[in-house]
Amino acid sequence: MRIGIIGAGSMGEILARHLARLGHHVSIANSRGPESLTAVAAEIGATPVSVVDAVKTSEIVILAIPTKAVPDLPRDLFANVPENVVVIDIGNYHPELRDGRIDAIDRGMPDSQWVAQQIGRHVIKAFNNILAESLLEKGVSRGTKGRIALPVAGDSSDAKTLVLRLVDDLGFDPVDAGDLDNSWRQQTGTPAYCHDLKAAALRRALAEADRSRIAEYRAEQEARIRRLMATNPSR
Repeated sequence: MRIGIIGAGSMGEILARHLARLGHHVSIANSRGPESLTAVAAEIGATPVSVVDAVKTSEIVILAIPTKAVPDLPRDLFANVPENVVVIDIGNYHPELRDGRIDAIDRGMPDSQWVAQQIGRHVIKAFNNILAESLLEKGVSRGTKGRIALPVAGDSSDAKTLVLRLVDDLGFDPVDAGDLDNSWRQQTGTPAYCHDLKAAALRRALAEADRSRIAEYRAEQEARIRRLMATNPSR
């Protein structure tokens, strides 16, 4: 498949690396332009392109950028993109650490519903609740004991089916996490967030999440990250 990845941070680069290894034609873009990605793209087997080209030539587009950067994407980026192009949002909202306050999300709108609203397209929520190190190193063949599971949430059954299959191909057990309105269950700090759970445990964690605690989950996770940064400043 033709897959465009917008964002060349750790998660975007790891996904590009794995997807290229699987034989997909991967394009990668960032806000600095394709020239800034020449070396890394050559190393991982991807093609450096502009943000616009990453979208217009792809069957799947992965948004691997900070939440605050979503409104800075080119205006009408998806305006002429066919409806069958699947857009995956892998982002997490970090108001204190990175993104600043976004009122709609602070009032309870799921992160990816806000992203969908900004870009004017349906999105699928996936790959947001796994650490970069786990995504890089822990994918294994289907049926392997202890295989990590990843949730996929979205409103389009066809798009979700495609992404569930992609999760499986990348070495993780895919779990249907419901519609996009339920994507808060895999957001920052929830029981399903970054614990490398197997499928049954992940389903329990998704079910156990409490919507009234979204802000609390996020604040607790940001506090943990700040503590980690203080003790390990190189991370």
